[in-house]
Amino acid sequence: MPTKALYRDDFYLSTAEGTVTAVHEDGAIELDQTCFYATSGGQPGDTGFLERADGSKILLGPTRHGATKDIIHHVPLDGQTAPQLGEKLVLHVDWPRRYKLMRMHTACHLLSVVCPFPITGAAVGEDESRVDFDMGDTVNKEEVTAKLMSLVSENHPVFLQWITDEELAANPDIVKSKNVRPPVGLGRVSLVCIGENSAVDSQPCGGTHVSETQEVGAVYIARIEKKGKENRRLRIRFGTPDSESA
Repeated sequence: MPTKALYRDDFYLSTAEGTVTAVHEDGAIELDQTCFYATSGGQPGDTGFLERADGSKILLGPTRHGATKDIIHHVPLDGQTAPQLGEKLVLHVDWPRRYKLMRMHTACHLLSVVCPFPITGAAVGEDESRVDFDMGDTVNKEEVTAKLMSLVSENHPVFLQWITDEELAANPDIVKSKNVRPPVGLGRVSLVCIGENSAVDSQPCGGTHVSETQEVGAVYIARIEKKGKENRRLRIRFGTPDSESA
């Protein structure tokens, strides 16, 4: 049965209750609802633990989707005790890790504003992320960093708007990524909007993000790599360029 994805409406929700609806042969656990983000769109799935009524914990590795995008599998680490069908559990997301991913994912959106080129690939990490752009000219990493930090310090609001799958299909140009399509099939698609009235940016994305750009903190472009005649990979890290040599 479909899993109600609570994180879609509240990125800051780190604890919730859920009831076990399935336990698979590989150990994956399905719940009726979850605050855990499942691996998708370049963002890793949440880790954390499930708390049982007796206080014991089921430790979890990265969360993933099941057979379809509306099914979410919580994946126990080796040696964990399996819960029972119908058992009520309390879900605990590894919040420090999730929050870093939220900050990083938002930083990647800001990078796509600074570098307004089609995106050919991306991967969000806890300490470093990469965004690949379809571009021939190499940009200056110091200039990109300065523009990026300007958007961060201006503290623009970050919020969601929802459109239907049909509205997305009718407006394909709002998708910046050439290779990764927004999650569809759930009836609605979230637009991640930055700035008052989406003045800075608006693009479909199913990932998790902070609520204002200053939460991103200090970030910088560590490297720009040439991955082909028309492809440049920008690596973004937390901190400042000085911290790299420290």
